[in-house]
Amino acid sequence: MGRFLEDEKRRYVAWKQATSGLADAARRPGEYRGQCRLFCLPQECAEENLFPGIRESVTAYFRRREIKWHDGRDRRPSVHLCDSQVCCVNFLFPFARQPEALGTLLRPLYPDLVEMLPVEDGLYVAHEWIGARNYLHEVSRNGIRTRGANYTSADAIVRFRRADGSVQVVLIEWKYTESPGGTNVRYARSGKDKTTIYRPFYERACCPLDRTSVDRAGFEALFYEPFYQLMRQQFLAHEMERAKELDADIVSLLLIAPAHNGGFRRVTSPALRQLGASATDVWARLVAAPDRYRSVNTEALFARLVTGGVAAMARSGEYIRDRYPWVLQI
Repeated sequence: MGRFLEDEKRRYVAWKQATSGLADAARRPGEYRGQCRLFCLPQECAEENLFPGIRESVTAYFRRREIKWHDGRDRRPSVHLCDSQVCCVNFLFPFARQPEALGTLLRPLYPDLVEMLPVEDGLYVAHEWIGARNYLHEVSRNGIRTRGANYTSADAIVRFRRADGSVQVVLIEWKYTESPGGTNVRYARSGKDKTTIYRPFYERACCPLDRTSVDRAGFEALFYEPFYQLMRQQFLAHEMERAKELDADIVSLLLIAPAHNGGFRRVTSPALRQLGASATDVWARLVAAPDRYRSVNTEALFARLVTGGVAAMARSGEYIRDRYPWVLQI
């Protein structure tokens, strides 16, 4: 477990009692993976893990699209206050019907952004995107493609028109308290070698990765987190671009992670340590086209939101300041 995760757990024990944003029933300990935990909510209060301004709309959206909540029960959000998926939803879904505010948020990263475009259901932010087709030929036990489970899923997705008239789609990989270990994940529990699934995409002439750099370390070096996940996301983005999904001319990947979580940035793959001091820097060197990948600290990206700089998002900003105060500690 990473230090940031442990710090957040301790902080949430106190936050549950002090915040005005929870009902009294939600202040009790909750059960998570068979144990009673002070930093979790009771199951009957699972929706209180979400920003009040989006609780009804986002839970209805997840049900309508049959999106799986990670660690959730009975089609409800996780009760773990450190849950990354819940964190992503709390930060981004408030922008789903606020295209101007969303453009303000993203324009520092994408200066050519002219106007935000809807993704699905009239929403400008969608979650757990797996692509219109099974581009990566991934197979689940039941054969049913499920958003948020068993398939490569982008935590969120946005879409916008650029100054030159082209359309760009951005797959968002969201991190919160994750701190990957140094375990090689090449082999699944079933014994299947995962390189057989993804090697065909790597060996294509149009591979989105810089194969010269990867070959020096070996393709197998990518099968350590977070590189394994970033590889799959980058392949998904590339295949969506080739298929012009959502009328996209460009599909890129954006990694958003807290600067406070230093454990996430550790280079876990031994063969990749020579390429950079952090996982984000290493991945930037491994992507062939620089404009197809960006990374940003959560704190820097949301600074204007939490300090009241985006008027339409005032309530959301207040919630973020109370729930995730580390965003202000830059």
